[in-house]
Amino acid sequence: MSQPSKYRTHHCGRLNTCHIGQRVLLCGWVHRIRDKGFITWIELRDFYGIVQLVFDQERTAKKTYKEIKYLNREDVIQIEGMVLKRESANRSIPSGEVEVLVETISLLNKSSPPPFTIEKQTDGGPELRMQYRYLDIRRQPIRDNLVFRHQLVQSIREFLWKNEYLEIETPFLIKSTPEGARDFIVSSYMNKGQHYALPQSPQTLKQLLMIGGIDKYFQIVKCFRDEDLRADRQPEFTQLDCELSFASQHEIMEQFERLLGHLLEKFTDYRLRPFQRLTYDQAINNYGTDKPDLRFGMKLADFTQLTRSSGFAVFDSQETVAGFSVQNGSGTSRKTIDEWTRWIKRPQIGAKGLVWVSQDLNGEFRSSVSKFFGLRDFSAWFEKAQGSKGDLLLMISGRKNDVYYQLGKLRIEIANHLQLIDPNLFVPLWVTDFPLFEWDDQENKYSPMHHPFTAPMEKDLSYLQNDPLKVRAQSYDLVLNGNEIGGGSVRILDAGLQLKILNLLNFTESDAQDRFGFLLDALKYGAPPHGGIAWGIDRLAAVLKGKESIRDFIAFPKNNRARDLMMGAPSALTAKQLKELQ
Repeated sequence: MSQPSKYRTHHCGRLNTCHIGQRVLLCGWVHRIRDKGFITWIELRDFYGIVQLVFDQERTAKKTYKEIKYLNREDVIQIEGMVLKRESANRSIPSGEVEVLVETISLLNKSSPPPFTIEKQTDGGPELRMQYRYLDIRRQPIRDNLVFRHQLVQSIREFLWKNEYLEIETPFLIKSTPEGARDFIVSSYMNKGQHYALPQSPQTLKQLLMIGGIDKYFQIVKCFRDEDLRADRQPEFTQLDCELSFASQHEIMEQFERLLGHLLEKFTDYRLRPFQRLTYDQAINNYGTDKPDLRFGMKLADFTQLTRSSGFAVFDSQETVAGFSVQNGSGTSRKTIDEWTRWIKRPQIGAKGLVWVSQDLNGEFRSSVSKFFGLRDFSAWFEKAQGSKGDLLLMISGRKNDVYYQLGKLRIEIANHLQLIDPNLFVPLWVTDFPLFEWDDQENKYSPMHHPFTAPMEKDLSYLQNDPLKVRAQSYDLVLNGNEIGGGSVRILDAGLQLKILNLLNFTESDAQDRFGFLLDALKYGAPPHGGIAWGIDRLAAVLKGKESIRDFIAFPKNNRARDLMMGAPSALTAKQLKELQ
């Protein structure tokens, strides 16, 4: 038989009316102290929750009562006492119907005053809390997020185990292979002047597992990207990485639709139904983004042909005029419209301005461009945007790609401003038929929309030689509430085709062999048809809990400059270390 713990017999947050009359031994941190002179209450906190301790002059030994005068918040203590029914129950905590009358108390460790309050609502800013992350983890919201993440990962594992996926670890020290971002480099002491890279993903490794005859693989794995961080990104992140042999794009999407549906049903009020599907072109043309939020309307409409030759240079001189209708928005004040105009003119968005047309409930139009357009024009625009009486039409002109990007951002901003998004609603969808390539103006070359190992659609192979931007990929992204949860693709099977794709991406045959020779060789030995997908675990956890930031679901996150404020990383190496590594 196992020996009883010398520290505790019960957990603070799990005491309840079943324990009344029992003597208990508890440990934890002093959460809060209320001293009324003749009676003192202390809230004791451990990982499992809070329980109220009682000390009074009549029932508590004098020695014990004196000892509590020296206690402060976050001191670590052990107490022994009797569980009693609490006269005034606290319904907000599970142990709120009981309290413990303390008989003895021991101070296990003294605490310095914490730099911020360890409460649900703390007075510590994000940078300060990251510097003292170990204290932040004591707060219930962070603790609950980490517990939720654990439950989420366990549920994913159980689903995949049940569906015969084999969990296999792949190495962290690998060869540097470009996948769209900069690698983190690890120098080798044993191999002077040579370096490993930390994986941006296990992409090529999981393909090699399929060539090795593994049928279904998964891994919950750390990935690393040394890149300029956009909002709420981390240089190291966790992803669910999967690959399947002898599975079509449809079969892969169906399996992982079931997995996300399972998670939504388990952790939210969502009930499984078929996911919506949009092609990349449909997503961009209707919502201005390849990860649209479908919890509200405001589809985009193209007004280019309807606005030509009007004499209005802002429209006539531009490639595209597009916009959307805001339902019941005709009463929007000029002040608010001016705020939206300033918002889209910020450098991050880059629009030149905003044209508006409103139609009141009587059908009367008002517009910022009434000098150039009339009733017939406004009516045609409203019809195109599926607007009606009482709506507000907003329009932007410029280069097509810029306009749709700007409208996509404005659509979300207005939905948030008007509180059109139901936070309890979950709308998952697949986005498919991405372009295989995009043109990089800065590098003056093609780059892969996803990665270089994505198979092109067979019907588009004829475009590879003369018009690569027309080639669509056998790829698919999983989107939830405007967030890209994950993405995947069917992979290239043929070494010749893989080499051709690498050549289009500016790799010479020698470069391709140097960087990817191991994969090109492997493809010559009977590679099975295969494909896969990867999900961002940090992002998925945040979206399921309705949170904007992924940091609170990571035990020790970096800040937006990729720095660990707690450990002081990255840091300089010593002269001795640098000499050893040459």
